Amino acid sequence: MPMKLAIVGRPNVGKSTLFNRLAGKRLAIVDDTPGVTRDWRMADGMLYGEPLLLIDTAGLENANDDSIESRMRKQTEHALDNADAILFVIDGRAGVTPVDEHFAGWLRKKKIPVILGINKCENHRIAMEAEADAYRLGMGTPVILSAEHGIGMDNLLDVLMPHIEKHRDIEDDLEDDLEPDDLAFAGNLDDLEGDTSFDFAALDDDEVDAQGDADDDIADEGAEEKADADEDAGEDEIRPIKIAIVGRPNAGKSTLLNALVQDERVMTGPEAGITRDAITVKWEYEGQPFRLVDTAGLRRKARITQKLEKMAADDTIRAIRLAQAVILVLDANLTLEKQDLAIANHVINEGRILILAVNKWDDVRGKKEILQVIEDRLLRSFGQLDHVPMVTTSALHGKNIGKLMETVMRTYERWNKRVPTGKLNRWVSYMESHHPAPLVQGRPNRLRYITQIKTRPPTFAMWVSRPDSLPEAYKRYIINGLRKDYGLEGVPVRLLVRTSKNPYN
Repeated sequence: MPMKLAIVGRPNVGKSTLFNRLAGKRLAIVDDTPGVTRDWRMADGMLYGEPLLLIDTAGLENANDDSIESRMRKQTEHALDNADAILFVIDGRAGVTPVDEHFAGWLRKKKIPVILGINKCENHRIAMEAEADAYRLGMGTPVILSAEHGIGMDNLLDVLMPHIEKHRDIEDDLEDDLEPDDLAFAGNLDDLEGDTSFDFAALDDDEVDAQGDADDDIADEGAEEKADADEDAGEDEIRPIKIAIVGRPNAGKSTLLNALVQDERVMTGPEAGITRDAITVKWEYEGQPFRLVDTAGLRRKARITQKLEKMAADDTIRAIRLAQAVILVLDANLTLEKQDLAIANHVINEGRILILAVNKWDDVRGKKEILQVIEDRLLRSFGQLDHVPMVTTSALHGKNIGKLMETVMRTYERWNKRVPTGKLNRWVSYMESHHPAPLVQGRPNRLRYITQIKTRPPTFAMWVSRPDSLPEAYKRYIINGLRKDYGLEGVPVRLLVRTSKNPYN
């Protein structure tokens, strides 16, 4: 495993810019506003061919109350528990501040190596002055950097290399510890041929007999193991399911993610709009790997006036597009509002799985009436997608979390379902015989052929005589029949209507 490098420092020193530079793509939101990053995130990075696991953290501030700044600091402390080395970044233009001095003393007490980096040093004069000033932090020779312009990355590698090599040696030692030390008990006795230093007299007769029996077993099992290996090689490895957790601000999205992973992984609180970056968390449930993405709350576009909120909203839309399943978190006290319907409509148009999590269920009264209101609004808004999977939850108390994940996995199987072509064509003949398409100029508009051309979401292509004259209502009749007869409830189904190139048809 590559070395984990945590990038820390006070707000607005360029940590996220450096994180994006090393990751090779824009993962973290970057803005001149201090305190943009609030949760720590991890991503693969590369520095001149050396792989790294990068950890971007929230800005450090000297706060120990219940404020957002204090919770940001706790998140950063949590991130440092996962790091192998720390890159402490200061602002070269501002110089060393009292906050830098305070946290430099705090970091020196850590039992992991700390490297000092001076960012925003595009100007040579500023770099010289900042370097001279940084020595009073007691962290050795600093690394002069400009994350925005890619300056000093080679010097950063030179400083990191001793720690990377040490981490690599530790990883190799751990692997060696897993291997038997004594060859007498580890492998085939034939492997010792030519080893004149091995003491065969030290072996007991029972051990030699046991080794001989083991060799016979290995020979007998060789063909079987090879066959199993060939069979396993043809199987796809279990790929992670990407789930985006979306909703309006303060609906409980971050609390739900923490309840799923059973850890205070992302920052939560009563304030609306705490989450800004889309934070990806690796997680496993019943042997299935997942990638959970906590996103910023989405408000109506007319209400988004600040640049930072717009960037956060764009990040959320991107997370929906890259996800496979989307959990739309609703506040049970507010039921289903217009903005929730707009988010759900976007998820459906993207062809993603939509799961409704009605959160804060323990705080509401009249539960049956609330569920009925939600179902009625869904039916009026998405008549083509009835029976949207819906689970009532209480993320704060961890209620129905298992049921939510079971619903996700069950719907994911439907989303990946493939129907044989022969069965489909017999089915479409049956549907046509019970309800033919409307006539076109007195002639029947025949349904000639249908096949499933892709999954995720299930997409079907149907050849008809006059596709331009096939009404939308008849298309919905076919789609609803597919959903009902082939168990595709709750997932988007797409139907593409085509015509044959044969002029005699």
